[in-house]
Amino acid sequence: MTEIIDGNEVAQEIRDGLGDAIATLEDAGVTPALATVLMSDDPASETYVSMKQDDCEEVGIEALDIEISPDADAQELYDTIDELNHDEAVNGVLVQMPVPDHVDDRTVLRNIDPAKDVDGFHPENVGRLVAGNARFKPCTPHGIQKLLDAAGVDTEGKDAVVVGRSEIVGKPMANLLLQKDEGGNATVTVCHSRTDDMAAKTREADIVIAAAGVPELIDGEMLTEGTTVIDVGVNRVDVDNEKGYELVGDVDFESAKAKASAITPVPGGVGPMTRAMLLYNTVKATAQQHGVDVDLP
Repeated sequence: MTEIIDGNEVAQEIRDGLGDAIATLEDAGVTPALATVLMSDDPASETYVSMKQDDCEEVGIEALDIEISPDADAQELYDTIDELNHDEAVNGVLVQMPVPDHVDDRTVLRNIDPAKDVDGFHPENVGRLVAGNARFKPCTPHGIQKLLDAAGVDTEGKDAVVVGRSEIVGKPMANLLLQKDEGGNATVTVCHSRTDDMAAKTREADIVIAAAGVPELIDGEMLTEGTTVIDVGVNRVDVDNEKGYELVGDVDFESAKAKASAITPVPGGVGPMTRAMLLYNTVKATAQQHGVDVDLP
């Protein structure tokens, strides 16, 4: 029988497991604080920020909500980031993407203090990840590692195919799977929009991680019996229902489930883990900044 990997359950275990670390920090007189900066009136972005703040409240992390008008000058955002970088009471800084077109997102990421970059996207943190000495693992790839571990999937020696080469998921995921470390030691192939005969690659895989942003790109015909499938995609597809749409992944769930030994659903798979690992990184950043030893889940 195919195992449905429950991201909500694993994410809750992560949140519960952070309790001891947060208590240790509080004993040292420190309360972790995450600043979220929103420069958008996009409802989805507003919802994401609100959910992250609720997560912080649940585990005992102080959430600082900063909103900047999307019409404001880019310098206002850069100045806000600089203030947060120098605020000793703030341990993590997250700028909700996307930012308006007149703001350069790469400049935003470069301006965040690497020690407070809990998303793990500052060039310094990316370099440390590739070098095998990560300060923070990016939240979604790290969450996927936790899901694989929870499902009892040993990556060592396995053939893993990552579909998608984004800076947020595809590239760091491939790097983590390659690392000579727990959750790594896999042989990794990265597929993308220019890959010739992608199905031939995915059929050879023990693990397929779909992060291309293309609805139901991968189906059961592209998988071999017993493959582990992690679906990162969240795509809105128009359907005739009350909402007028439904959310689907990058994997055709029903046909893939017939082949997979384990698979994540959409929603309820990778998404909750991304948020949980943001909390994890915030607690880790706090401990590093204050020189407090903590046990992380």
